[in-house]
Amino acid sequence: MPSIPKHAVLDVLSRPRLADLARVCGITQATRNKRDLILLLAALPDDAYVDLLGMLTTAELRAIARLHHLPELQDPAALARHIQLDAPLAEPEPGPTPPAPSEEPPAPTAADDDDDELPPNVMRFRRREPPATTRAQPRRGGDLGFEATLWQTADKLRSNMDAAEYKHVVLGLIFLKYISDAFDLLPEAARSDPEACRAARMFWVPPAARWPHISGADPLGKAIDDAMIALAAHNPDLEGVLPPTYQRPGLDGPRLAELVALIDRVGLADQQDRDILGRVYEYFLTRFASAEGKNGGQFYTPRSVVRLLVAMLAPTPGSSVYDPACGSGGMFVQSERFLVEHGGKHGDLKLYGQESNPTTWRLARMNLAIRGIAGDLGKGPADSFHHDQHPGLRADYVLANPPFNTKDWGAARLQDDPRWRFGVPPAQNANFAWVQHIVHHLAPRGFAGFVLANGAMTASTASEGEIRRAIVDADLIDCMVALPGQLFYSTQIPVSLWILANDRGDPRLRDRKGEVLMIDARDMGTMIDRIHRELRDEDIDRLAAIYHAWRGDPAPEGVAATGAPRPRYEDVPGLCRSVTRGEIFSMGGVLAPGRYIGPPAPPTPLRPFVDELADIDKSLRGHLARAAELDRELLDLLDHLSRRPRP
Repeated sequence: MPSIPKHAVLDVLSRPRLADLARVCGITQATRNKRDLILLLAALPDDAYVDLLGMLTTAELRAIARLHHLPELQDPAALARHIQLDAPLAEPEPGPTPPAPSEEPPAPTAADDDDDELPPNVMRFRRREPPATTRAQPRRGGDLGFEATLWQTADKLRSNMDAAEYKHVVLGLIFLKYISDAFDLLPEAARSDPEACRAARMFWVPPAARWPHISGADPLGKAIDDAMIALAAHNPDLEGVLPPTYQRPGLDGPRLAELVALIDRVGLADQQDRDILGRVYEYFLTRFASAEGKNGGQFYTPRSVVRLLVAMLAPTPGSSVYDPACGSGGMFVQSERFLVEHGGKHGDLKLYGQESNPTTWRLARMNLAIRGIAGDLGKGPADSFHHDQHPGLRADYVLANPPFNTKDWGAARLQDDPRWRFGVPPAQNANFAWVQHIVHHLAPRGFAGFVLANGAMTASTASEGEIRRAIVDADLIDCMVALPGQLFYSTQIPVSLWILANDRGDPRLRDRKGEVLMIDARDMGTMIDRIHRELRDEDIDRLAAIYHAWRGDPAPEGVAATGAPRPRYEDVPGLCRSVTRGEIFSMGGVLAPGRYIGPPAPPTPLRPFVDELADIDKSLRGHLARAAELDRELLDLLDHLSRRPRP
């Protein structure tokens, strides 16, 4: 018979985890109290409560089983059989109060002991009682809370559908949900007037495309496709962004209905964070990139790499940012986020981008729209080499993660292109075509930061070595950063960051003509799973601080007001070193930081070895003596249990 009250099941979860589940279930009451969260979740209808159980992780199921002395639980259905689903809700009883640290442990009772007394030097072994609560598993570095729960549930619904195809199904629905919720927040006057809505930089959502109409429609696939068509008809900016493909044969009705019900639980209007669905969108992009493996790199640059690039370049208000291979738009999102975090205003950057893959271009359009970011991504998907949609653009900042080592990029048709200022790139590798395209679009005092495979720093085949030496000779290289391997989903090889500056004598900064900063960050980062590494916040902050100190950035306003001197740059063995162009030419124009920095300085022993050895000797002798005492106690216990007196 079921024996566990609904609220007792949830007591094992932490307060943040309960709050995440409450948001997913559409509970909008504001509460910070764990007891109240448990009551709100336990008050859900039985079918919604069973759905809630389906969101629990395997670790949480194990913790619940241990707490309630149940057999090992393999799935939520097994747990549901032990719960009083139809019982009236009762107030959860307060748990036992733990004894104060200063209290003595309770004396053993007669039931705990036997008639014989143990020897005085033998401690009684007691069975350990199960703990009253079990701590929930800590979040992994990439998880943001309820986004992980949404992903786990959505991925279960994927069944046998390929991740590359399912990605567009899920993200398209998230986008529809976002614009419908955002539309509902507008004043009545704006919602009734399409022109007023567009003046507020919002999409006008016709009745057929509003989420309540979609979520309750039958047949569902046709309703979603009709919503896509209606949105594009009333919002020219969305033309070609939302393809009506939800009536495809491989997407069955029940699975699509479950997915819509899942996304329906996350609302924008009832959240304090207006970027709530933007966070979900970004999290899903990350997980789809991981699921697709090598192909995931075509649309997604790992967030820690994007954050490092943006932090080093530090875009300023009113400046223009260009990404010629923008993927899903992560560089633009992080640039806006960086600007707001440093006192700027949302929308105070002019964003330009281009993407050749049609489906990825649509992802980027949705990614920007979901955050209310305006950007010019061209009239449609197009190749940056052959159909440059921003030919006259000279951007203040260029950020890019172009495809690595692309072959057959159409070099034969571009032999006399004016962008090849430093030499015609080889037909079998587009790396230096990308570099020169980026330089071509830089403003007179512009900065560029981009990612390339490490081979570009040392390659000498075809014309690559000559082009690289010409770029060094033009004094464009400001900083080179060697990154660790396993950062990308598309490749396990290590990559490097190139930072270029068009005016190295810029009076806003230190005169750096003839100098290049080399940084070796190959030992930084932490593994977030078996095959993927991520740069930590402290890694990003340290690398950006090193570069800013070297190039002579002015102190931030708050620091400058105190009169404190700005940080001074110093070479750090094994990490960073400022080198001259002459030194680079003496190495054949190679730009690999490891060639110039060398190994880190050997650690200086804090104490003489003799003193360290004396401490080790003393500690070891103490442990051996204690081991002998424990052996004696164990023998005394065995003698007592066997009722044999020792000789």
